Amino acid sequence: MGFLGKKPPPKTLAAAQRTPGQLAEDAALQHAQARGWRLIARNYRTPGRGGGEIDLILRTGDGVVVFVEVRSRSLQDYGGAGGSIDATKRRRIVLAARHWLARQPSLPRCRFDAVLVQGMQLQWLEAAFDAE
Repeated sequence: MGFLGKKPPPKTLAAAQRTPGQLAEDAALQHAQARGWRLIARNYRTPGRGGGEIDLILRTGDGVVVFVEVRSRSLQDYGGAGGSIDATKRRRIVLAARHWLARQPSLPRCRFDAVLVQGMQLQWLEAAFDAE
């Protein structure tokens, strides 16, 4: 508590309005950048209803494009963070990745990673699933 028994105001309004999912994405991005990876896009969406979204698109030091799904859960119930990446979710991520790749001048090597955030624990799963 701050002075007069009140909570101190947040440093910025934007920081106070971040959702747990956005905070998990921030943590995943920091982790990737600490590895020397470069952010290409964040929250990439395909147009129209029923399209897909990719939380992070990154490029590794050796040029691999990594499509990252970040999932955050406070509890292990119902399979925890990893259990929420079902076949429908994977299909939409692959759809968005194909949409992004179709706009590139050449096809890079790529893979699909998942970042699972449970409480204060971050687990990075390389090649968590494929496009098949």
